[in-house]
Amino acid sequence: MSNLKSITDLSAIDFHFNDQGLIPAILQDYHTREILMMAWMNAESLALTLETGNATFFSRSRGTLWTKGETSGHFQKVVAIDYDCDADTLLLQVNPIGPACHTGRRSCFYRRLAADDVLDRGNSDILTALAAQIEDRRIHPIEGSYTNYLFNEGIDKICKKVGEEATETVIAAKNGDPDELVSETADLLYHLTVLLNHQGTSFNAVYEKLAARHQTQRRDEYGDRGKIKK
Repeated sequence: MSNLKSITDLSAIDFHFNDQGLIPAILQDYHTREILMMAWMNAESLALTLETGNATFFSRSRGTLWTKGETSGHFQKVVAIDYDCDADTLLLQVNPIGPACHTGRRSCFYRRLAADDVLDRGNSDILTALAAQIEDRRIHPIEGSYTNYLFNEGIDKICKKVGEEATETVIAAKNGDPDELVSETADLLYHLTVLLNHQGTSFNAVYEKLAARHQTQRRDEYGDRGKIKK
């Protein structure tokens, strides 16, 4: 049984299905915002997705419905479904249970055709990319990987490293060395990303919390102990 609740009556939406009664559906990781795959849906598969919470599609080659993960176990648990301004494309935000691609890769979009120089220099959403890489390491361990070493050691080791990196970041700031501060902050963010992944969450949840606080009038009000009032 799905926890999805339709905000809008489906019968009231004039979805623009193609001549075959299909509509493209894009899957996006709810936490990292990474695009995972694209498949086709018809009205029946959309209804089944809403009912079960598992991303279900229509196979054009076989002419049947299919649920991602029904053979591999790599289900795509749907958190939300959006549709675009023309109502001719669906966006499924999911919690992936394993890789989305049949090749075993996390995303089907692993081959790059072109990229802007700015992107190549790493000025894109690096935290999203880092989170995706850490998730991939967790699912597909690599011998000698430091990330896998942390996951294998568990929560105590990860928390210890976060504490160490936080302390080193503070020391760098006190030393007045901007380059050292940037380097230590990068180390801290990496270990925080590992910690969040280990605990089943991500920076996306942190973003949402910050956004919620930003929208309140009390975001700049502090209590006697220096904490933001809730």
